[in-house]
Amino acid sequence: MLNGKKIVVVLPAYNAARTLERTYNEIPFDIVDDVVLVDDNSRDDTVAEAHRLGIKHVIKHEVNKGYGGNQKSCYRKALELKADIVIMLHPDYQYTPKLIHAVSSIIANELYPVVMASRILGKGALKGGMPMYKYVFNRMLTLFENIMLGQKLSEYHTGYRAFSADVIRSIDFTHNSDDFVFDNEMISQIFMNGYEIAEVTCPTKYFKEASSINFTRSMKYGRGVLRVSLTHRLHKWGVLKSKLYNKLSA
Repeated sequence: MLNGKKIVVVLPAYNAARTLERTYNEIPFDIVDDVVLVDDNSRDDTVAEAHRLGIKHVIKHEVNKGYGGNQKSCYRKALELKADIVIMLHPDYQYTPKLIHAVSSIIANELYPVVMASRILGKGALKGGMPMYKYVFNRMLTLFENIMLGQKLSEYHTGYRAFSADVIRSIDFTHNSDDFVFDNEMISQIFMNGYEIAEVTCPTKYFKEASSINFTRSMKYGRGVLRVSLTHRLHKWGVLKSKLYNKLSA
């Protein structure tokens, strides 16, 4: 715990057997109370590796539900465990768990209810090996999203995020996509509910075992991001009402 807040780290996993141990071993268990791993029907030994490491809460999807579908299971389990702070961390070791202290303290001290670890602040993205086309794509989408959502984030596409559990309870993420655009829908919901998001600089690593979507999937993701941004603006103007902004049922 930190300041009396229970911290739960959730790991949305897919074919993470080769990187899970490195990720897990860097989690600071001096403050982290529980770890939840949700395996999205991996084709490798992710579940066996999770059990070997002693991860107590392991959920296996019998069919692949997608990145967003995986996160839905992660957050439901974290809320079931009575988490006060939920940290979503990819188990592919692209992001360092060593930032958990920093992002947790911001929420535990009630400075911000949501924290995202940004690869774009500083030089973490390109230095860590992010392909140039993805970097440019990231910057263009982020600019459009900032305009449509009326915000000033450095990026919307990081997979390293920390939430007050109250924030997760306040949004109906069950209507969100099961694909990668789930992340952007969740950010839109957070801002629509009046919460602020802090950012911290995060180094990143791109290597063979780290998960990354290809160019075709990136284009599909980009179209989804544009759709979410426009939906947010039109809902804000009262032009349309989207079920994305419903409250999460008890």
